[in-house]
Amino acid sequence: MSMRQQSVAAVGVVITLLWLRPAPIWWALLLLNCGLVLAAELFNSALEHALDHLHPGPHPAIGLAKDCAAGAVLLLSITGVILFTCFLCEIFAI
Repeated sequence: MSMRQQSVAAVGVVITLLWLRPAPIWWALLLLNCGLVLAAELFNSALEHALDHLHPGPHPAIGLAKDCAAGAVLLLSITGVILFTCFLCEIFAI
């Protein structure tokens, strides 16, 4: 996902929190995860731009570094979806 999509998702989480008014622990967990995802996305973008500037051509080590950074964003995004699902299950007693 791009930074724009991640930001829209974070705004959606904040709107949901404002609407449902859950316990403070849910605010903390969900906002922390949103912040981590956005920070990871920024680090990923910075790394990609720096590596492309330093070595414009394809290189296996650079490809691996980019894949690892993108994987970190993906992993945090997946944990965010799982956390949000757990939140909704508790709120709606599913």
